[in-house]
Amino acid sequence: MSDNTRETNAFTEENNCVDTEFIKCDGCGANMVFDPDKQVLSCPHCGSQKQFNLHTYADEINLSEGFSEDRWEGNVDQYECDNCGAKVVLSAGETANKCPFCGTAHVQKSQSLTGLKPNALLPFTFGKDRALELSKAWAKGKFFAPKKFKKKLQAENVNGVYVPCFTFDSWTTSEYVGRIGRTYTRTVGSGKNRRVETYTVWKDISGVHYDNFDDLLFSAGSKCDQKQINKLAPFDTNNSKIYDENYLLGFMAYRYDYEISSCWGMAKNVIDSSVRSNILSGYVYDKVAYLNVSTRHDKVTYKYVMLPVYVGNFNYAKKPYNFYINGNTGKVWGKTPKSFWKILLTVAIPIGVVVGGWFILRALGVI
Repeated sequence: MSDNTRETNAFTEENNCVDTEFIKCDGCGANMVFDPDKQVLSCPHCGSQKQFNLHTYADEINLSEGFSEDRWEGNVDQYECDNCGAKVVLSAGETANKCPFCGTAHVQKSQSLTGLKPNALLPFTFGKDRALELSKAWAKGKFFAPKKFKKKLQAENVNGVYVPCFTFDSWTTSEYVGRIGRTYTRTVGSGKNRRVETYTVWKDISGVHYDNFDDLLFSAGSKCDQKQINKLAPFDTNNSKIYDENYLLGFMAYRYDYEISSCWGMAKNVIDSSVRSNILSGYVYDKVAYLNVSTRHDKVTYKYVMLPVYVGNFNYAKKPYNFYINGNTGKVWGKTPKSFWKILLTVAIPIGVVVGGWFILRALGVI
């Protein structure tokens, strides 16, 4: 890339800004953006294209390194929404006209970025037009959604946002002791005293269990939380690319709300639960008196990965609604308003049929 295609605007931290950087088109001088459909940098004005390194895959990082902060470079800016508190990151030279989560225009540049910088990213694989088509198809399938809502789904309601997540790998060694039981029945007594008796045979268990956990995925953001990520999954994080700000050109990135230590704590809880289930799966039982497990984690690594999500925001009857689209697979999840009249008709019609049938049968003397 030639020097004249990349421009830098330097500001001082006293002005609460950082160095800014964006890429100019060689043909017309406009700012280039990342084109998900072609996986290149593209000029929205003259159509010129520029390749960059797409084929470098992200490595895992030792977890201990994640607890030391790595300051962001100075080629992105952070904006914060005064309405919902979302913090979004844009490539320098771009401005945030509205919040991608609540749709309000109350966004302003905030402090310089600190904390962990992403080391991995899954690029968007389709553009905003396709995202809008998917959202309209999804809304069309929502029978109880009002027609006015479906008509409100426009391009300006859909924004591409990279969502922060952490993935964790761990090799576990778990020592355990416990007591499990199996319930049986037997017939005892005779005559009038003959009866079925239930009893439990208890068994003491102990041992060492080994497990390997790969790319456990946890949302680090409150605006697209673990519930939304689970609904949109799967994400192919094993094939995530090395983080490159070229992917952000034309998109937003949502900065993490939860530190890596918090997400690792959630990961350990999930691992503990899975280890217990895996241990018990090796036995036949229907009761557990107790199971004490002590787990050691080895070769623990992480990736701070940005996932591609199109976020749709809209207001209906003065209430905010969001839907989310997996920027790789096109899977859509969200909630829609419900039409009172559609619900009423759905309930009233079968009731009307039953009541009408009863009157007809009564008139015919059948009942």
